[in-house]
Amino acid sequence: MNNDLPIHAILPELLGALRQGSGAVLVAPPGAGKTTAVAPALLNEDWCTGTVILTSPRRVAARAAAERMAETLGEKPGETIGYLTRLDSKRSARTRVLVVTEAIFVNTILADPELAGISAVLFDEAHERHLDSDLGLALALESRAVLRDDLCVLVMSATIDGARFAQLLGADTQVIESAGRAHPLQIRWFGSSPQLPVEDAMAQAVASAWREEQGDILAFLPGVREIERVRERLEGRLPSALVLPLHGQVDPAGQRAAIRRDAEGRRRIVLATAIAETSLTLDGVSVVVDAGLSRRAEFDRAAGTTHLVTHRASQAAAAQRAGRAARQGPGIAYRLWEEAGHGGRPPYDPPEMLTADLAPLVVALAQ
Repeated sequence: MNNDLPIHAILPELLGALRQGSGAVLVAPPGAGKTTAVAPALLNEDWCTGTVILTSPRRVAARAAAERMAETLGEKPGETIGYLTRLDSKRSARTRVLVVTEAIFVNTILADPELAGISAVLFDEAHERHLDSDLGLALALESRAVLRDDLCVLVMSATIDGARFAQLLGADTQVIESAGRAHPLQIRWFGSSPQLPVEDAMAQAVASAWREEQGDILAFLPGVREIERVRERLEGRLPSALVLPLHGQVDPAGQRAAIRRDAEGRRRIVLATAIAETSLTLDGVSVVVDAGLSRRAEFDRAAGTTHLVTHRASQAAAAQRAGRAARQGPGIAYRLWEEAGHGGRPPYDPPEMLTADLAPLVVALAQ
């Protein structure tokens, strides 16, 4: 296991807090190693006799986290470390750490509120405030209060208000803070081009980064349509570049190709949605190009329907994206907006609980 990660410096403090109480809040910047280091560390604790569940906001992140943890143990996924997502799973009777998507965890705790055989639940990237994440945390805290006073609940993120989450977990809950990676990160304000479609502006910015910088490039776009259009433009501008998409519709093999270095040593351009914003380390990436946009489903109360709406990415999201460039060494992030306008962006994305259609949630809970 890589003991050089900053998270290892505070693991003794975190483990001590969990021995004293039944929960904690861990605030660790991108690159600290919280996603892959904390869960395995719990397995040696006397109180941890069952399974450790680690929730992940997305399928690709869940699978990648499990594969990386298994690799550090010299194993394959499905042995000590396993994962469970929709349409894909690797686990066995030996599995002690199970990485699951937030929706899978909600289904698990609704089916078994006592969470029999589970010693700890770790909520990763809690700042994203997905509906299933908030619901899963609420149900876990209820289970701990009513059925399982020994259940450990740990909330982890890079950008959350730790004290606020600590109050939710209980008056004596400790907030543990870790340093992030010490690699320098440069921000370049590329500026906006209102006269250009986002696809053209991004193609220009990526082409500039390709010429001016070294290392693989990770570009953030709001959706699959924009990714395909930018891909077409880059294949014309940079015919020698290996351009790879990374989003929820890409098959697992394609997602792994986007996450790992090219086997032949070719330089890559990875075009991604917010799927690559958190919980993922893309090997070899030292340049991020950020369109500054995010797309999420929102419920229109007047029309009674849900639509995909494109917004300016929040400051927290922009920080997470930029941090992808400095995970393994010095990096640079190109932002396609002005520095003067950055402070006007919302600090965080709104909780999905405030924007989603809650009818399916009510029906699920009623059942």
